[in-house]
Amino acid sequence: MQLEEVKAVLVDVLNLGDAVAALVPDSPLLGALPELDSMAVVSVIAALEERFGIMVDDDDISASTFATLGSLSAFVDAKLAQ
Repeated sequence: MQLEEVKAVLVDVLNLGDAVAALVPDSPLLGALPELDSMAVVSVIAALEERFGIMVDDDDISASTFATLGSLSAFVDAKLAQ
């Protein structure tokens, strides 16, 4: 699972600073982090594509992808497995 690397992307893109220490797999993201708005989602996706060498199509993304840190990490794992 790419959890720590996905967490690092979120910290970098959203400038979370010390708040990252509180992020665990079940931590809610979309709707819970004020920094994660629609424009930030686009930036996070671009950063994930660059860091992991994956391609994310618009059809791949849903609200459930960004529900929790764990769901976002699982999404990256699934893309890497393709």
